[in-house]
Amino acid sequence: MSDLRLVLARHGQTPSNVEHVLDTVLPGPPLTDLGRAQAHALGRELAEGTEGRVTALYHSPARRAVETAELVAEHLGLDPIEVEGVHEVQVGDLEGRNDEPAVAAFRRVVDRWLDGDLDARHPGGESGQDLLDRYEPVVADLRERHPDGGTIVLVSHGAALRLAAQELVERVGVPARDEEHVGNCGRVVLRPRGSSWELVAWRSAVPGGLPATNDPTG
Repeated sequence: MSDLRLVLARHGQTPSNVEHVLDTVLPGPPLTDLGRAQAHALGRELAEGTEGRVTALYHSPARRAVETAELVAEHLGLDPIEVEGVHEVQVGDLEGRNDEPAVAAFRRVVDRWLDGDLDARHPGGESGQDLLDRYEPVVADLRERHPDGGTIVLVSHGAALRLAAQELVERVGVPARDEEHVGNCGRVVLRPRGSSWELVAWRSAVPGGLPATNDPTG
């Protein structure tokens, strides 16, 4: 078994998270002051070796992921690398809304994905399968880039990484959904198992004991 570890880390808090806005179109909002503190806390935990020695740091093109990775990198001494395809699920007609019906509609679709209905689709947006079709090839590529193991960190997004983690792990019959929520800068840790992956840890809490935000995409 490879000693590779893949850490799927969520970005820090944004103003949209605070206001419960469904904000998924790139480049998206920046981090709040709390979001920056969360990113620093994640960087400190990773630098302490919580998930092993980090050898590479990747992030989605979204501004919140870029900023999170830059702050994490300050603690790891690594240069962040941007990768396409791992941004948040696109919510289409729900974009920019934070009213209760919109948030409920978003959560219903995501719940259907996590229950196995990958054809469920946000109105005018992506299905679960659409998301996996762009996300999983990136994960496969990162695995190929690091044949000698180590810990690689991918700063991504709540709904996207939750579905990706579940699908990557359930293919070998091990449910990934120990806890459904992933707070800002929370993370899911995977390691290779044969040609697929197994769950190491589902760390849903915000690192450093910092406050969490009950936002829709987490």
